[in-house]
Amino acid sequence: MAGHKNLYIRTFGCQMNVHDSEQIEELLKEKGYRRTDNEKNADLIIINTCSIREKAEQKAYSLLGRFRKLKEINPGLIIGIGGCVAQQMGADLIKKAPYLDLVFGTHNIHRLPAMLQYVQKNGNRAVETSFHESVKSLGIQTLPRHGRVRSYVTIMQGCNNFCSFCVVPYLRGREESRDSSDIINEIKFLADHGIREITLLGQNVNSYGKTLHNSSNFPSLLKKIGDEAGIERIRFTTSHPKDLSDDLIACFAEVDSLCKHIHLPVQSGSDYILQRMNRHYTSKEYLKKVEKLRDVCSNISITSDIIVGFPGEKDNDFQKTIDLMEKVRFDNTFSFKYSVRSGTAAERYDDKVPESVKSKRLEVVQSLQKRHTLESNRALEGRVEDILVEGYSKNKRTDVVGRTGTNKIVNFKASGDIIGTIVRVKITKAYINSLRGKLIAKRRGIGNVSRNESIWFSY
Repeated sequence: MAGHKNLYIRTFGCQMNVHDSEQIEELLKEKGYRRTDNEKNADLIIINTCSIREKAEQKAYSLLGRFRKLKEINPGLIIGIGGCVAQQMGADLIKKAPYLDLVFGTHNIHRLPAMLQYVQKNGNRAVETSFHESVKSLGIQTLPRHGRVRSYVTIMQGCNNFCSFCVVPYLRGREESRDSSDIINEIKFLADHGIREITLLGQNVNSYGKTLHNSSNFPSLLKKIGDEAGIERIRFTTSHPKDLSDDLIACFAEVDSLCKHIHLPVQSGSDYILQRMNRHYTSKEYLKKVEKLRDVCSNISITSDIIVGFPGEKDNDFQKTIDLMEKVRFDNTFSFKYSVRSGTAAERYDDKVPESVKSKRLEVVQSLQKRHTLESNRALEGRVEDILVEGYSKNKRTDVVGRTGTNKIVNFKASGDIIGTIVRVKITKAYINSLRGKLIAKRRGIGNVSRNESIWFSY
């Protein structure tokens, strides 16, 4: 497009933020902006922030300081910051970084074009962090980039749980669910544009439907998507263990397109710590739900989040986390040292764990998880898996990369004409972060064609 302006977006944090950035890009297309991967060419820079963990917040501040030099070189450059840090800091960000032009909170993505116009017209800064009764950006449809086969669909935003370590309810607001018909229509739109796999997003997808004035809930939504949306694969994140119902567990057997993977954050194996975290389940209850998941789907992949060094965590509390890990044997975990988040209940806890202790505990958790992950991956050696091919491998142009239904990355030698299709691959070698495979068959028919109806062509 002749005369277009360049937009550079840097995203921190979760998949929800990644999708928010896609929606920002879609909104600004109407204003003549096209995305660039080079910040030095940008006319507009947006930093989409996360403050769930301290490290992501610090990275955002560091990047903001780096962009100051670009502003000095190009005074016409507009710099904006959105997401959770923007929601939390508001106008104080302008004081901290006077070269900032835009600050917009989590409920105000839809206001970005108008804010940008205001800055361009008046030369003034714009700040908008108010909460709205309804999050108007939830329904913004994003056209997938050429060649993509996976995409995100937000089904709800906000959280009502108030875990003592978490800022989400304060920065994303209360739960709001989208109407199921709007979700189905968006997925159909994506499927029509080449998307084969969608990930349903929400801070707690298990509580989907509670704000709707009908009988919708998350299991019924999954079944409806499986029946009506014409999508090859369905994933979702994130699940709160306290809201993982038997009906939802049953979906892993009843919905053919639902991938056999669940991310189920446990956070700790100690009931005392779980109570202090305000998680509303015990380790025994968590283990029971894991057992039910594996009864319904024996090969389901279970991943989790673990926080070490939460205030009050003694050696025996930490050992209970290790014991739970040994019992569950997660396919993978995301583990972190606890960091204080401003405004949360845990900020007021006095019995902080020393940083050196947190570091040692994190090292133990991550070392154990590497062993479990490799064990899980090695169990797939020799097996044949259905792989959705996503693109070329980063390491070898002669290789392609895809994922199993259990969300494991597989690299194998093949030509690019199978990108976007599901193929059968024999797993030949397991590593910590990925699998190696050999293509043995591809399938005729994609989209609504079920596995049983497909015709496979062997190599």
